[in-house]
Amino acid sequence: MNKYILKNIYRPSEDTLKDYRKYDVSTVYEAQDKTGLMLPYMRPLIEGQQIVGPAVTVICPPGDNLMVHAAIEVCQPGDILVITTTSGEYVGGMIGELIVTALMKRGIQGVVIDSAARDVAQIRKLGFPVWTRAIYSKGTFKNKGGWVNAPAACAGQVVRGGDLIMADDDGVVVVQKENLAATLASAEKRMRKEAMVKEQIAAGILSMDFHNLRGRLSEQGVVYLDQVDDEIK
Repeated sequence: MNKYILKNIYRPSEDTLKDYRKYDVSTVYEAQDKTGLMLPYMRPLIEGQQIVGPAVTVICPPGDNLMVHAAIEVCQPGDILVITTTSGEYVGGMIGELIVTALMKRGIQGVVIDSAARDVAQIRKLGFPVWTRAIYSKGTFKNKGGWVNAPAACAGQVVRGGDLIMADDDGVVVVQKENLAATLASAEKRMRKEAMVKEQIAAGILSMDFHNLRGRLSEQGVVYLDQVDDEIK
């Protein structure tokens, strides 16, 4: 496959992004039939942050971040850089303080890295949102080509340029660009349902009852005992 840099990608409208920011990763993951969630090793360097925006994907050879530098040129304000490697290995810190400073200058919203980051203390001082698989101080080279905005395998999900990335303390979820409207509608419906559940909890109704779970216990052969030495018949 020829290496390339795809300069132009789809980007959601600001209204769409604004609507998605009302929700969290868990809600969006559930809203799209429990799909799109990256593996749990993707953790934020700074807790309490949320990013929502279009992905610019970067596929690099392990230990080489030449394509990260190339990707910065095609990013637009509000984009989220999604970095992965051809081997899935993390053999060096793919971004550090200097790259983050350049990303901030370009208005890039955050980074998701299925590899490693370094200069963590400095990145935290800058307040720049990063979700990463690992922290590793080992340096990288700038010698080998790769891909920008090609479909990228990242932490168990395939991400394409222009797909929606949402990240918060719960992790990272991907919404395919073709499914933005349907997933958003499903998220809105789910939140209305959860509001009703909260009302039932506040009224003292047990989840066993409003979820109709008692029959399921019976189906599974679960019985209630008044004391531990009761005979189960």
